[in-house]
Amino acid sequence: MFTGIIETLGTVSAVRTEDSNVHFTITSPISGELKIDQSVAHNGVCLTVIACDNLSHTVTAIAETLNRTNLSGLQQGDRVNLERCVPAHGRLDGHIVQGHVDTVGECIGVENLNGSWKYYFRHPKATEFVTVPKGSICVNGVSLTVVDSTENTFSVAIIPYTYEHTTFQNIQIGSSVNLEFDIVGKYIATLYHRQKN
Repeated sequence: MFTGIIETLGTVSAVRTEDSNVHFTITSPISGELKIDQSVAHNGVCLTVIACDNLSHTVTAIAETLNRTNLSGLQQGDRVNLERCVPAHGRLDGHIVQGHVDTVGECIGVENLNGSWKYYFRHPKATEFVTVPKGSICVNGVSLTVVDSTENTFSVAIIPYTYEHTTFQNIQIGSSVNLEFDIVGKYIATLYHRQKN
């Protein structure tokens, strides 16, 4: 389980394709602290460390992951948001994040508010893809509070710290982002629609 509070940024130093899998090697400040078999969220996607040294670590994305996330577009030199699992004795500073991306969304607007930013996103319509104002959403692994919400769009406000310490500084109109909707909202929406039908 994750919290959506990004620990650090990593840089993709190598991309290697093997059959339908893609191996990503990431250089980051936390790579030297990782161990094989550890789960780490990369842009909100929970991936298992398969190799590591003091400077970098390697993870594998299988076809299912590549088809459901924006990881298939990662290239050497790209930056990624990184978060290790929350320890059982740790604080839940963001919200409950599983690292299981629901869908890929698209940035449809960026508004500079002279000290903060407002980002607008669109996502596919689905009964379980629910956002509500002041509710939680995870964008590329970042736990955020929803500002505005419609059936298939939402907006979030970004403070300078988040902008500087995550990949939000690279998101622009047309960028694809990984979205994980609030787990409680997904359960409620799914149960409601099952009972309704």
